[in-house]
Amino acid sequence: MPSTMLTTSPFRAVWNALSIRSWARAVAALAACCVAGGGFAQSVADPASELAPITQRWLSDALTRAPASGTPLRMEVVVGELDPRLRLAPCARVEPYLPPGSKLWGRTRLGLRCVQGATNWNVFLPVTVKAFGPAWVLVGNVAPGAPLAASDAMESEVDWAAETAPVVANFDQWVGQVASRQLVAGQALRQSMIRAPHLFRAGAQVKVVARGPGYAVSAAGQALTAAGAGETVRVRMDNGRIVSGLVSDSGTIEVAL
Repeated sequence: MPSTMLTTSPFRAVWNALSIRSWARAVAALAACCVAGGGFAQSVADPASELAPITQRWLSDALTRAPASGTPLRMEVVVGELDPRLRLAPCARVEPYLPPGSKLWGRTRLGLRCVQGATNWNVFLPVTVKAFGPAWVLVGNVAPGAPLAASDAMESEVDWAAETAPVVANFDQWVGQVASRQLVAGQALRQSMIRAPHLFRAGAQVKVVARGPGYAVSAAGQALTAAGAGETVRVRMDNGRIVSGLVSDSGTIEVAL
């Protein structure tokens, strides 16, 4: 069975591109709407040649039924092939389904099971779901720790599902951030590739504010690692105790009690 590709019309996927949690909810929503085989169970006389069309129709319907809101994406699906040595018996009713834990996002697989036949077989077909949308693409290489300027990237359309890390689609979220590793021209900026600039180095004296119901206590401590605003850092207090807290924009370590 040769690989085939289908393209759905643009639809609005379920997420706010600026939030990792929204990204996760979007992928989960695509999975949740497609777990059951639904109305695509049908008779198949020659499974080797007929499973791909069934898969294409099921995926097209599943993506179309995804809840609508957020950033518009152009979806493409590439359907892989079964092992050509596999011989499947004719089946009166084949049902596609999304295996537990799978998502209709990136490289995945779709289950196809014979639920009415002389032999009730079950196979998995490799599938790649692509989601094309706006993103910022690097125009040159960026060294680890180097700050990102507006001229370092240009807006383009990329496959959001090519990697698991969310795309950074908002200009304000990456300008002024620094590269968390070596970045290469042509890469789309993703959350895992950038971080906030360090406000202090490892070993620096920092202010720790511990907050509880109706009170706050401040003390000095020594940062065990470098960190920037919004990151979690471990601090050794004067009494030797090690605490973890969130770095504020001012460099203070906020610890919840």
